[in-house]
Amino acid sequence: MIDLDAVQSLRAVAREGSVAAAATALGFTPSAVSQQIKRLERGTGVTLLERVGRGIALTDAGTQLVVGAAPILADLERLRADLHTPPVDGGSVTGEVRLAAFSTVVRGLLAPLLVDLAEAHPGLHLALRESEPWETVALVASGQRDLGVAHQWGGVALTIPENIVVTPLFTDVADVILHRDHPLATRTVLRPGDLADQAWVATFDTTICRQWLRRLFDGVRNAPRVVYESMEFENHLELARTGQVVALVPRLGRGALGPDLVAIPTVDPASTRDIVAVHRRTQSDSPALRTVLAALTSAGARLPH
Repeated sequence: MIDLDAVQSLRAVAREGSVAAAATALGFTPSAVSQQIKRLERGTGVTLLERVGRGIALTDAGTQLVVGAAPILADLERLRADLHTPPVDGGSVTGEVRLAAFSTVVRGLLAPLLVDLAEAHPGLHLALRESEPWETVALVASGQRDLGVAHQWGGVALTIPENIVVTPLFTDVADVILHRDHPLATRTVLRPGDLADQAWVATFDTTICRQWLRRLFDGVRNAPRVVYESMEFENHLELARTGQVVALVPRLGRGALGPDLVAIPTVDPASTRDIVAVHRRTQSDSPALRTVLAALTSAGARLPH
């Protein structure tokens, strides 16, 4: 019997280009992925991977297995969705939805929503993992998560695989956060040129938020000058409170600024991000997933804009 979990790992190696990259995408160790593929080779009696230079590639047999298994894996996902059919009276749904989402939407939207869903659907199990947008898309595409919430800043687009459906939820705005005594604190809007000489606190260089901050200053020399780095926007607020730096912080999930901070939007360009939900096309008929997606859409529509 062919181990379909091992086939998933082999497919990840084909997609990512290496065992290490596949392991990262799947959330396993490279050793675990290698062992799965070795067991698959023993079970099928054929070689599935071969060395090419310093890398590896699928053999013809490996490629045939991955391509041939694709509709089987899709059918299994559809079957899994069909097992959780909604009751005739339209009441609560049962099943499991594994979620992945970025930190501010967890804090600003998902936390109370998960409580409401649990009360309305006692048989619905929700598992949540916090992850950055790129990781969220990869987790959903590879089958490790069922539904993801990600964000796309301005022109910084996410790469969306063909098996993923994207549902727009709402648009979030980010403001420049300054100390109330800052010379720019009385402005109603701020342009990149106004902020060219400022010191900043920002997220890490590999994040989409940091990419947007760089994009904001396209054409402005030597900006932004990032002197502090932190992944937590709450830390950005505290560092801005010192008056030594300014920050660009989304409104979603943002704590109270207090009397010593002000928030000013940017123009030319505006700092906005589109919040989207992502799920695999094969799960579109899952009542459990549709229930959570509908709740997300409704909650997003109720947020202040």
